[in-house]
Amino acid sequence: MHNAALFIDWILTTGRLKGLQALTDELGPRLRAAGIPLMRLRIGMRTTHPLIAAVSHIWDPGGNDAEDKEQLRAPHGIETRATYIGSPMEIISTTQGPYRRRLDDTLGADDHLILHELKARGATDWYGRPMRFATGSFGIIIFVADGAGFGADDLTLLDTLSEVLAPIVEARRHDHLATTIATSYLGPRTGQRVLDGEMTRGDISQIEAAILFSDIRGWTALNASQSAEHVLDVANRYFEVMSDAIDNNGGEILKFTGDGVLALFPSDGSEPGQVEACRQALSAAHAALGIAALADLPVPFGTGIHFGKLLYGNVGARERLDFTVLGQSVNIASRVEAFSGRLNEPVLLSDTAAHLTGMPTRHVSTETLKGVDDPMPLHAPANS
Repeated sequence: MHNAALFIDWILTTGRLKGLQALTDELGPRLRAAGIPLMRLRIGMRTTHPLIAAVSHIWDPGGNDAEDKEQLRAPHGIETRATYIGSPMEIISTTQGPYRRRLDDTLGADDHLILHELKARGATDWYGRPMRFATGSFGIIIFVADGAGFGADDLTLLDTLSEVLAPIVEARRHDHLATTIATSYLGPRTGQRVLDGEMTRGDISQIEAAILFSDIRGWTALNASQSAEHVLDVANRYFEVMSDAIDNNGGEILKFTGDGVLALFPSDGSEPGQVEACRQALSAAHAALGIAALADLPVPFGTGIHFGKLLYGNVGARERLDFTVLGQSVNIASRVEAFSGRLNEPVLLSDTAAHLTGMPTRHVSTETLKGVDDPMPLHAPANS
């Protein structure tokens, strides 16, 4: 008879403070040291993510690292793939009950490939069960044995521990969902600030940053001449182009504004930091044009870049806030972008941004920007 209290005490004290992967990595060896012939442990849960449908945490010291990494993050549409259809995971998800399959028996064609693969590695027993959450959803925990397989006392302990683990996994799932939602809608830096507690109206700081505005040219005409589905597809392709270019150059998209993008490249306030921020923004603008050409993006777009001080934080009504940027520098970046279309330049920089890049540019025009007292010289990259 196993001493369940020792495991429960560890889970509810030390174990629950760990991340799920660390908890899984430590629980597996503890179970094996207690005499349970465990060779693989997996804790999986559904998530909310633009690219990922489910996340699993796996302890499998004898497993294939590449396979484990693939299993950690299951893409959307996994339900239609052979790796899932007919699998024990699907059976548990459908029945919402436990499932066990002895692998030292003869496996047939109806047994899923994963069971055959585990048997080939020496596995003798497969046991999985749902971990029910308060929300009505559930995670799945899977135990795979070698040797003689699981005995009755083993299964009793595993069932008990699964019940104890369920609320801990659910809490970690909520943490994961909160992080995913915050970073998906606000970006990684801004999302983390909100998660760290900056949720009060008026939580605003002044920062220096290169500000990049970009939008699709001919957006109104595109909407008038094409179906809504086509327009949405074009917009998403454009946003993906901009996102890749900005993310890969150290920036963060703060907002999608209809057919446009607002991104920041923060500076630490030093002169080298200012130069680096402007160079990153310009590099992102160049990269976006290159990615768009390779992706055969069917619409042109313009980009404007400015550098300056801005207010960054929470504004809005008492119960409906927006994490955004405000200030004259933001307005100037928007005006510069608007002139990129009028002057037929794919990328325009304000005088300040052009100077800070220290890179070759050419003067395109000097224009009066709305809300700006003095006419401003506008520049384009010398090689464009």
